[in-house]
Amino acid sequence: MATPHKTRRPDELTLEVVDLIGAVVARYHEEYDGAAAEHALTGAQARLLSLLSLEPLPMRKLAQRLRCEPSNVTGIVDRLESRGLVERRPDPADRRVKLAATTEEGRRVARSLRESLRFAREPLAGLTEEERLALRDLLRRMLGVEIQGLQDVQDH
Repeated sequence: MATPHKTRRPDELTLEVVDLIGAVVARYHEEYDGAAAEHALTGAQARLLSLLSLEPLPMRKLAQRLRCEPSNVTGIVDRLESRGLVERRPDPADRRVKLAATTEEGRRVARSLRESLRFAREPLAGLTEEERLALRDLLRRMLGVEIQGLQDVQDH
């Protein structure tokens, strides 16, 4: 019979870093929801719009990326579509599949949302380019993200 694997208690520095990451995430979401409200959007609507501003996606993939049920995504897309921010179109690769895509106005709102997130920009501006590069590389390493794959997403 196998013995249970004993996990070591994290050291104080690791615990502090984890708490700081949690605080950064909480502040980011708070500001993101505030920016969304300025556009009369919910946080979920704003996140979906931001995802679609990168590329059109099928509903199933949107649900996976937002970590919610496909029926919730359908409702969010319906509300954004009624405001002229999103449209449904056939997938050129499989016309049975519908893609959700931003309209020109949707892309403008998504861009405005990104630009209004002062929380991330202002503190980062206080860091040197070398420090920002080091932070970026460390975060990528923590996430196990290949540098080129993440760069492709950022370039859209």
